[in-house]
Amino acid sequence: MKDLSVIVVGGGAGLGALIAKMAVNEGAAALGIIDLDREAAEAALAPAKARGLPTAFSSCDIRSGSAARAAFTEVAETLGRVDTLVNSAAIFPRKPLLEITDEEWDASNGVNIKGSYHMMVAAVQQMREQTPKGQVRGRIVNITSVDAFKAHPQNAHYAATKAAVVSLTRSFAHEVAPQGILVNSVAPAGMATERAREQGFLDELAKASPLGRGGEPREMAEWVLMAGGPRNTYMTGENIIVSGGYIYA
Repeated sequence: MKDLSVIVVGGGAGLGALIAKMAVNEGAAALGIIDLDREAAEAALAPAKARGLPTAFSSCDIRSGSAARAAFTEVAETLGRVDTLVNSAAIFPRKPLLEITDEEWDASNGVNIKGSYHMMVAAVQQMREQTPKGQVRGRIVNITSVDAFKAHPQNAHYAATKAAVVSLTRSFAHEVAPQGILVNSVAPAGMATERAREQGFLDELAKASPLGRGGEPREMAEWVLMAGGPRNTYMTGENIIVSGGYIYA
């Protein structure tokens, strides 16, 4: 990520916060976070601030196109340019298939699909006006999930949204490639997170993987940084599955 200006949507916690931290450690020139939780976002921005890097934060409801674009523009103007956007914001409620309400469908669709779409639109509008760095004007990385490809109980609405984001990734990649913008996605499988430890998921994750363990969040973030970083100059429209062999595609 050396010398790149990075925005992470949903960068205040979880995988998004780790991606933000690792981007700074890999030499990012500036860091912006868009997240509902100001306190968490400020904590995630602290390592960048400690290094004297330009930072920016904005809070918004990404389900609204106007709010999302305004937040992105605010952060982009503070940073000066945007080389990489990471869409990490998502909700993942669990509920039996026949019990999902219209409100729950709308909430999942609004954050996971519309939110990602609005941020990609805002990023493309910004990136296409920028002077290219090398051969590329900008890179967008969406966080999807293996749930887009493999069914799991009580997960239909989340899985459907992640499959939609895979499709959106391909559509954007095809349309904006001539403008020098690369769009890819990364699909993690089960991760050995603190939540997994607290709720006893680790044994289940280990049994599901041929490697005998759940993936570490860092192992997922590495692929996000690869797709969103300067080493990627030719790959676009791809969905990178990082599942430890849980699924093959």
